[in-house]
Formats: sequence, C-alpha cells, structure tokens
Amino acid sequence: MTFMVVRVRGSIHARHDVTETLRYLHLTRANHATVIPEEPSYRGMLTTVQGYVTWGEADAETVGLLLGQRGEATGGERITAENAATLLGGKDLAEASRAVTDAGIVSLHGLKPLFRLRAPKGGWKSTKKPFVRGGALGYRGRAVNDLVRRMV
Repeated sequence: MTFMVVRVRGSIHARHDVTETLRYLHLTRANHATVIPEEPSYRGMLTTVQGYVTWGEADAETVGLLLGQRGEATGGERITAENAATLLGGKDLAEASRAVTDAGIVSLHGLKPLFRLRAPKGGWKSTKKPFVRGGALGYRGRAVNDLVRRMV
C-alpha cells in the first residue's frame, strides 16, 4: 500500500525541519506530487509536514494516469506507452504503475520521484484548513485520487 502526497502550500515562513522534510519527500514546489510507501518513517514525515501537504491511499488507475501523462525519466524525457519499456528498464506502463502502487515511486529506477501537476480544476477550497474542516490539508483517504485527476 502506498500514499499519494501532494504539496499544497509554499514554504514561506516555514520552519527549517518542515522545509527539509519536504525536500526529502521530493516535494520542492506547490502542486508537486509523489507516491511513497506506507511505512512508519514516512508517516512521521507526513505528520511533520501536515500543514503543507495533503495525502491519501493511491489507486493503481490514478498512478497509471500520472505515469502516462506526467511521468518523466531521469534524463528529463516524458514517459509514454511507446517508450516506457526502454526508459523504465523493460517494464511497460501497466507493470510500472503496479510497481509504484505496491512499493512507492522510489522503487522504480529510471523515473523521477515526483510529478509536476497543475492547480486543480475548481481550485483549492482552503489552503489553511484541514480536509475534515472543509480545507485542503492533511489526510483525505481515497479522495486524494479525485484531487489528482483534477490536477492532471
């Protein structure tokens, strides 16, 4: 099981430990996303940066959509269905999305560990409130897949 993490806010006036944790998660700018494994060390990172990101369980279908439309190889080349096997070490797009959904994006060699997304259609509700209070921050469960589809 993996988490899809999307950065919502910038790092102006953020504490040093928050900016460093965002950098470790490869979320350097707003509207960047990554897929991380569900492990205690990553859960601790998410609690540290919960005022700047939103996260939830990743779907294989959404991860495949991200890989096909926003995935980049380490050389900067876009990943498509045609060139996925050569860029991802012999894996096609479906195999790559299953591998990322099972173990996180850092497990797949040849792929940049982040997705550069647009702002969501319809906009953010509130970038200062948690999701349970009508905002955009914090844990949102499976609803993160709907958000990411609005951002692709």
